[in-house]
Amino acid sequence: MATTTSVAFFLYRNELGRLRDAVSQGSLVANLDIGPIEYADSGAGSPLLSIHGAGGGFDQGLALAADLAGGGFRVIAPSRFGYLRTPVPRDPSPAAQGDAHAALLSRLNVPKAVVVGVSAGARSAVELTLRHPDKVAALILVVPALYSPTSPVSIDVGRGNRFAFWAVNAGGDFAWWAAETIAPSILIRFLGVRPALVTAAPQAERDRVMSFVRSVEPLSLRFPGINIDSAPELHELPLEEITAPTMIISARDDLFNTLPAAEFAAGRIPGAKLVVYDTGGHLLVGHAQQVRKAVRVFLEGAGVIP
Repeated sequence: MATTTSVAFFLYRNELGRLRDAVSQGSLVANLDIGPIEYADSGAGSPLLSIHGAGGGFDQGLALAADLAGGGFRVIAPSRFGYLRTPVPRDPSPAAQGDAHAALLSRLNVPKAVVVGVSAGARSAVELTLRHPDKVAALILVVPALYSPTSPVSIDVGRGNRFAFWAVNAGGDFAWWAAETIAPSILIRFLGVRPALVTAAPQAERDRVMSFVRSVEPLSLRFPGINIDSAPELHELPLEEITAPTMIISARDDLFNTLPAAEFAAGRIPGAKLVVYDTGGHLLVGHAQQVRKAVRVFLEGAGVIP
Protein backbone atom coordinates (compact mmCIF):
# COMPACT_ATOMS: atom_id res chain seq x y z
CA MET A 1 0.00 0.00 0.00
CA ALA A 2 2.81 2.38 0.92
CA THR A 3 4.58 1.61 -2.35
CA THR A 4 1.41 2.28 -4.36
CA THR A 5 0.90 5.57 -2.56
CA SER A 6 4.51 6.58 -3.17
CA VAL A 7 4.25 5.80 -6.88
CA ALA A 8 0.98 7.74 -7.17
CA PHE A 9 2.49 10.75 -5.41
CA PHE A 10 5.58 10.59 -7.63
CA LEU A 11 3.41 10.52 -10.78
CA TYR A 12 1.31 13.40 -9.42
CA ARG A 13 4.36 15.55 -8.63
CA ASN A 14 5.81 14.94 -12.09
CA GLU A 15 2.53 15.75 -13.80
CA LEU A 16 1.96 18.86 -11.71
CA GLY A 17 5.46 20.09 -12.49
CA ARG A 18 4.89 19.54 -16.20
CA LEU A 19 1.58 21.39 -16.09
CA ARG A 20 3.03 24.33 -14.18
CA ASP A 21 5.82 24.56 -16.74
CA ALA A 22 3.28 24.45 -19.58
CA VAL A 23 1.19 27.36 -18.29
CA SER A 24 4.29 29.42 -17.55
CA GLN A 25 5.04 29.51 -21.29
CA GLY A 26 3.20 30.74 -24.33
CA SER A 27 1.75 33.89 -22.81
CA LEU A 28 2.62 37.53 -22.17
CA VAL A 29 1.46 40.03 -19.55
CA ALA A 30 0.13 43.45 -20.51
CA ASN A 31 0.34 46.06 -17.77
CA LEU A 32 -2.87 48.00 -18.28
CA ASP A 33 -4.45 50.75 -16.18
CA ILE A 34 -6.78 48.15 -14.66
CA GLY A 35 -3.78 45.97 -13.75
CA PRO A 36 -1.78 43.11 -15.28
CA ILE A 37 -3.62 40.98 -17.85
CA GLU A 38 -2.08 37.74 -19.10
CA TYR A 39 -2.80 36.81 -22.69
CA ALA A 40 -1.68 34.71 -25.62
CA ASP A 41 -1.48 36.11 -29.15
CA SER A 42 -1.32 33.37 -31.75
CA GLY A 43 -1.87 32.90 -35.48
CA ALA A 44 -2.66 35.27 -38.31
CA GLY A 45 -5.85 36.47 -39.94
CA SER A 46 -8.98 38.16 -38.66
CA PRO A 47 -8.59 39.02 -34.95
CA LEU A 48 -10.60 36.79 -32.61
CA LEU A 49 -10.83 37.41 -28.87
CA SER A 50 -11.36 34.04 -27.17
CA ILE A 51 -12.80 34.42 -23.65
CA HIS A 52 -12.59 31.22 -21.62
CA GLY A 53 -15.08 29.85 -19.12
CA ALA A 54 -14.71 28.81 -15.49
CA GLY A 55 -11.59 26.78 -14.79
CA GLY A 56 -9.77 28.18 -17.80
CA GLY A 57 -7.00 30.57 -18.69
CA PHE A 58 -5.22 31.71 -21.85
CA ASP A 59 -4.39 28.08 -22.68
CA GLN A 60 -8.02 27.04 -22.61
CA GLY A 61 -8.92 30.11 -24.67
CA LEU A 62 -6.52 29.03 -27.40
CA ALA A 63 -7.92 25.49 -27.43
CA LEU A 64 -11.52 26.71 -27.50
CA ALA A 65 -10.84 29.02 -30.43
CA ALA A 66 -9.31 26.14 -32.38
CA ASP A 67 -12.28 23.90 -31.58
CA LEU A 68 -14.96 26.47 -32.34
CA ALA A 69 -13.56 28.47 -35.23
CA GLY A 70 -10.67 26.50 -36.72
CA GLY A 71 -7.72 28.22 -38.40
CA GLY A 72 -7.30 31.51 -40.22
CA PHE A 73 -7.58 33.76 -37.17
CA ARG A 74 -5.26 35.82 -35.04
CA VAL A 75 -6.41 34.48 -31.68
CA ILE A 76 -6.05 36.73 -28.64
CA ALA A 77 -6.77 34.68 -25.54
CA PRO A 78 -6.68 36.48 -22.18
CA SER A 79 -6.65 34.86 -18.78
CA ARG A 80 -9.63 36.44 -17.01
CA PHE A 81 -9.42 37.90 -13.52
CA GLY A 82 -8.02 35.36 -11.03
CA TYR A 83 -6.76 32.90 -13.63
CA LEU A 84 -3.08 31.99 -13.92
CA ARG A 85 -1.03 35.22 -14.06
CA THR A 86 -3.95 37.67 -14.10
CA PRO A 87 -4.58 38.81 -10.50
CA VAL A 88 -7.94 39.64 -8.96
CA PRO A 89 -8.47 43.42 -9.09
CA ARG A 90 -10.48 45.49 -6.66
CA ASP A 91 -13.45 45.31 -9.01
CA PRO A 92 -13.67 41.79 -10.56
CA SER A 93 -17.12 42.32 -12.10
CA PRO A 94 -17.95 41.24 -15.67
CA ALA A 95 -18.25 44.94 -16.56
CA ALA A 96 -14.71 45.63 -15.36
CA GLN A 97 -13.52 42.50 -17.15
CA GLY A 98 -15.20 43.77 -20.33
CA ASP A 99 -13.30 47.03 -19.98
CA ALA A 100 -10.09 45.05 -19.52
CA HIS A 101 -10.78 43.14 -22.75
CA ALA A 102 -11.23 46.45 -24.58
CA ALA A 103 -8.04 47.86 -23.09
CA LEU A 104 -6.10 44.75 -24.13
CA LEU A 105 -7.34 45.02 -27.72
CA SER A 106 -6.32 48.68 -27.76
CA ARG A 107 -2.87 47.85 -26.39
CA LEU A 108 -2.44 45.30 -29.17
CA ASN A 109 -3.62 47.81 -31.80
CA VAL A 110 -6.62 45.66 -32.67
CA PRO A 111 -9.43 48.05 -33.62
CA LYS A 112 -12.10 45.35 -33.84
CA ALA A 113 -12.34 41.60 -33.22
CA VAL A 114 -14.70 38.66 -33.38
CA VAL A 115 -15.55 38.03 -29.73
CA VAL A 116 -16.19 34.48 -28.53
CA GLY A 117 -17.42 34.07 -24.94
CA VAL A 118 -17.78 30.54 -23.58
CA SER A 119 -19.83 29.67 -20.47
CA ALA A 120 -18.89 32.14 -17.69
CA GLY A 121 -16.78 34.00 -20.26
CA ALA A 122 -19.98 35.05 -21.99
CA ARG A 123 -20.64 37.56 -19.19
CA SER A 124 -17.65 39.78 -19.95
CA ALA A 125 -18.12 39.17 -23.69
CA VAL A 126 -21.58 40.73 -23.45
CA GLU A 127 -20.30 43.59 -21.29
CA LEU A 128 -17.53 44.28 -23.80
CA THR A 129 -20.07 44.37 -26.61
CA LEU A 130 -22.38 46.73 -24.72
CA ARG A 131 -19.69 49.02 -23.30
CA HIS A 132 -17.34 49.09 -26.30
CA PRO A 133 -19.46 48.28 -29.37
CA ASP A 134 -16.84 49.65 -31.74
CA LYS A 135 -14.48 46.85 -30.66
CA VAL A 136 -16.77 43.96 -31.63
CA ALA A 137 -17.06 42.77 -35.24
CA ALA A 138 -19.28 39.83 -34.27
CA LEU A 139 -20.33 38.17 -31.02
CA ILE A 140 -20.48 34.40 -30.46
CA LEU A 141 -21.81 33.11 -27.14
CA VAL A 142 -21.34 29.39 -26.48
CA VAL A 143 -23.30 27.66 -23.67
CA PRO A 144 -23.60 31.12 -22.08
CA ALA A 145 -23.82 31.32 -18.29
CA LEU A 146 -25.93 34.47 -18.45
CA TYR A 147 -29.03 35.85 -16.77
CA SER A 148 -32.38 34.13 -17.30
CA PRO A 149 -35.56 35.41 -15.63
CA THR A 150 -37.22 32.00 -15.57
CA SER A 151 -34.63 29.27 -15.01
CA PRO A 152 -31.17 30.30 -13.79
CA VAL A 153 -27.90 28.65 -14.67
CA SER A 154 -27.23 26.00 -12.04
CA ILE A 155 -25.32 22.81 -11.31
CA ASP A 156 -26.44 19.49 -9.91
CA VAL A 157 -25.35 18.92 -6.31
CA GLY A 158 -25.34 15.12 -6.34
CA ARG A 159 -22.78 13.07 -4.45
CA GLY A 160 -20.18 13.04 -7.22
CA ASN A 161 -20.43 16.77 -7.71
CA ARG A 162 -20.11 17.35 -3.99
CA PHE A 163 -16.67 15.73 -4.19
CA ALA A 164 -15.75 17.89 -7.19
CA PHE A 165 -17.02 21.00 -5.36
CA TRP A 166 -14.85 20.06 -2.40
CA ALA A 167 -11.79 19.61 -4.62
CA VAL A 168 -12.38 22.96 -6.31
CA ASN A 169 -13.12 24.86 -3.11
CA ALA A 170 -9.98 23.45 -1.54
CA GLY A 171 -7.98 24.47 -4.61
CA GLY A 172 -6.89 20.85 -4.54
CA ASP A 173 -4.44 19.97 -7.31
CA PHE A 174 -4.00 16.43 -6.03
CA ALA A 175 -7.75 15.83 -5.60
CA TRP A 176 -8.48 16.91 -9.17
CA TRP A 177 -5.58 14.85 -10.56
CA ALA A 178 -6.63 11.79 -8.58
CA ALA A 179 -10.24 12.04 -9.74
CA GLU A 180 -9.09 12.50 -13.34
CA THR A 181 -6.94 9.37 -13.00
CA ILE A 182 -9.32 7.15 -11.03
CA ALA A 183 -12.86 8.40 -11.69
CA PRO A 184 -12.93 10.85 -14.61
CA SER A 185 -16.71 10.48 -14.94
CA ILE A 186 -17.06 12.54 -11.75
CA LEU A 187 -15.25 15.47 -13.38
CA ILE A 188 -17.03 15.04 -16.71
CA ARG A 189 -20.39 15.37 -14.96
CA PHE A 190 -19.07 18.32 -12.94
CA LEU A 191 -18.21 20.02 -16.24
CA GLY A 192 -21.82 19.76 -17.35
CA VAL A 193 -21.85 16.60 -19.46
CA ARG A 194 -23.49 13.23 -18.83
CA PRO A 195 -20.66 10.66 -18.69
CA ALA A 196 -22.66 8.14 -20.75
CA LEU A 197 -22.68 10.62 -23.63
CA VAL A 198 -18.88 10.73 -23.62
CA THR A 199 -18.58 6.95 -23.33
CA ALA A 200 -20.68 6.52 -26.46
CA ALA A 201 -18.83 9.23 -28.42
CA PRO A 202 -16.08 8.58 -31.01
CA GLN A 203 -12.53 8.39 -29.72
CA ALA A 204 -11.69 11.87 -31.01
CA GLU A 205 -14.51 13.36 -28.96
CA ARG A 206 -13.53 11.37 -25.86
CA ASP A 207 -10.00 12.70 -26.24
CA ARG A 208 -11.31 16.26 -26.62
CA VAL A 209 -13.37 15.99 -23.44
CA MET A 210 -10.49 14.55 -21.44
CA SER A 211 -8.22 17.27 -22.77
CA PHE A 212 -10.72 19.79 -21.43
CA VAL A 213 -10.77 18.01 -18.04
CA ARG A 214 -6.96 18.20 -17.90
CA SER A 215 -7.03 21.86 -18.92
CA VAL A 216 -8.36 22.77 -15.47
CA GLU A 217 -5.02 21.75 -13.97
CA PRO A 218 -3.19 23.11 -12.07
CA LEU A 219 -6.41 23.87 -10.21
CA SER A 220 -4.68 26.00 -7.58
CA LEU A 221 -3.55 28.51 -10.23
CA ARG A 222 -7.14 28.94 -11.41
CA PHE A 223 -8.96 28.81 -8.09
CA PRO A 224 -9.25 32.59 -7.49
CA GLY A 225 -10.97 32.96 -10.86
CA ILE A 226 -13.23 29.98 -10.26
CA ASN A 227 -14.19 31.59 -6.97
CA ILE A 228 -15.30 34.74 -8.82
CA ASP A 229 -17.24 32.77 -11.41
CA SER A 230 -18.97 30.65 -8.78
CA ALA A 231 -20.69 33.61 -7.12
CA PRO A 232 -22.09 35.67 -9.98
CA GLU A 233 -24.49 38.53 -9.43
CA LEU A 234 -26.40 38.01 -12.64
CA HIS A 235 -28.91 40.65 -13.63
CA GLU A 236 -30.74 41.72 -16.73
CA LEU A 237 -28.69 43.74 -19.18
CA PRO A 238 -29.88 45.95 -22.08
CA LEU A 239 -29.23 43.23 -24.63
CA GLU A 240 -31.50 44.98 -27.11
CA GLU A 241 -28.74 47.59 -27.47
CA ILE A 242 -26.29 45.09 -28.98
CA THR A 243 -25.73 45.90 -32.63
CA ALA A 244 -23.00 43.38 -33.49
CA PRO A 245 -24.03 40.29 -35.48
CA THR A 246 -24.63 37.66 -32.80
CA MET A 247 -24.71 33.87 -32.67
CA ILE A 248 -25.65 31.86 -29.57
CA ILE A 249 -25.11 28.12 -29.14
CA SER A 250 -26.39 25.78 -26.41
CA ALA A 251 -27.66 22.25 -25.78
CA ARG A 252 -30.89 21.03 -24.23
CA ASP A 253 -29.08 18.54 -21.98
CA ASP A 254 -26.46 21.00 -20.69
CA LEU A 255 -26.22 20.10 -17.00
CA PHE A 256 -25.49 23.77 -16.27
CA ASN A 257 -28.91 24.67 -17.71
CA THR A 258 -27.63 27.35 -20.08
CA LEU A 259 -30.43 26.92 -22.62
CA PRO A 260 -32.94 29.27 -20.91
CA ALA A 261 -30.29 32.01 -20.77
CA ALA A 262 -29.35 31.37 -24.41
CA GLU A 263 -33.00 31.60 -25.49
CA PHE A 264 -33.56 34.74 -23.43
CA ALA A 265 -30.48 36.46 -24.89
CA ALA A 266 -31.40 35.42 -28.43
CA GLY A 267 -34.87 36.86 -27.95
CA ARG A 268 -33.48 40.22 -26.84
CA ILE A 269 -30.47 40.74 -29.11
CA PRO A 270 -31.68 42.06 -32.49
CA GLY A 271 -31.20 39.52 -35.26
CA ALA A 272 -29.38 37.00 -33.05
CA LYS A 273 -29.00 33.50 -34.49
CA LEU A 274 -29.73 30.70 -32.00
CA VAL A 275 -28.37 27.19 -32.52
CA VAL A 276 -29.59 24.50 -30.12
CA TYR A 277 -28.52 20.86 -30.05
CA ASP A 278 -30.68 18.23 -28.38
CA THR A 279 -27.62 16.54 -26.88
CA GLY A 280 -23.99 17.40 -26.21
CA GLY A 281 -24.03 18.83 -22.71
CA HIS A 282 -21.96 21.82 -21.69
CA LEU A 283 -19.05 20.76 -23.94
CA LEU A 284 -21.30 20.14 -26.98
CA VAL A 285 -20.04 16.56 -27.23
CA GLY A 286 -20.57 15.04 -30.65
CA HIS A 287 -21.06 18.36 -32.42
CA ALA A 288 -17.52 19.71 -32.82
CA GLN A 289 -17.55 19.69 -36.62
CA GLN A 290 -21.12 21.00 -36.82
CA VAL A 291 -20.30 23.87 -34.47
CA ARG A 292 -17.17 24.82 -36.38
CA LYS A 293 -19.08 24.81 -39.67
CA ALA A 294 -21.97 26.83 -38.20
CA VAL A 295 -19.53 29.40 -36.81
CA ARG A 296 -17.74 29.76 -40.14
CA VAL A 297 -21.01 30.16 -42.03
CA PHE A 298 -22.18 32.77 -39.51
CA LEU A 299 -18.95 34.77 -39.78
CA GLU A 300 -19.01 34.61 -43.57
CA GLY A 301 -22.60 35.85 -43.55
CA ALA A 302 -21.63 38.67 -41.20
CA GLY A 303 -18.88 39.69 -43.61
CA VAL A 304 -16.18 39.13 -41.01
CA ILE A 305 -14.27 36.52 -42.99
CA PRO A 306 -14.23 36.00 -46.78
